[in-house]
Amino acid sequence: MKVSVLKKILIIDDDIYIGNMIEEILTKEGYGVSRAYSGTEAILVLSQIKPDLVLLDLMLPGLNGEKVLPKIKGIPVIIMSAKVDIDNKVNLLLGGAVDYVTKPFHIKELLARIAVQFRNLAGSGTDSISMLTFQDIVLYMDSHIVTIHDREVKLTRTEYAILKLLMQNPSQVITKSSLLDRISEDTPDCTESSLKMHISNLRKKLREIDDRDYIEAVWGIGFKMRTE
Repeated sequence: MKVSVLKKILIIDDDIYIGNMIEEILTKEGYGVSRAYSGTEAILVLSQIKPDLVLLDLMLPGLNGEKVLPKIKGIPVIIMSAKVDIDNKVNLLLGGAVDYVTKPFHIKELLARIAVQFRNLAGSGTDSISMLTFQDIVLYMDSHIVTIHDREVKLTRTEYAILKLLMQNPSQVITKSSLLDRISEDTPDCTESSLKMHISNLRKKLREIDDRDYIEAVWGIGFKMRTE
């Protein structure tokens, strides 16, 4: 049965034969498929795209699956592994995985487990839109947590609202008046006179984590995310 809305699945597995087989089946089922063949490549791919679900093998070159899993935020992860140790399974499920399928598995079983996860997401009303990413910044809209390289950035309510708006429009220059107007509901205490201070503090906090300036001021107009 084909899926009605195109869902994107990232396969992280260095076994080309197994990956090709899964990709072929998922594509026939109507899913969009991306691939990564090592833990390091997986992190790079995840910085560029936001899949709806990840299939993660554990025995990967570079970073192994256990090290990749904590870096995947806000996306359901199904572990695919030949490891059958129950403690290993429990630790991975407690560590953020939503399911664990043991290799070798029947493709119908994997498809069923994928379908269950998408059904759970639909039933809970949650989806991938609850998270915003820009380069190495990850902003979680449900918990109001912001991280860079998995390190949390402690932001004030106003700083969070400013960053959220800029990340929602990463290539757009947001004028000062528009910025004040669009965050006023969340931060009524932010005024034109205090806006410059809030943005200065926000840029400093982001720079302290990564030594990069993620936000740029466009002289006489406003602010935007620095894309170069």
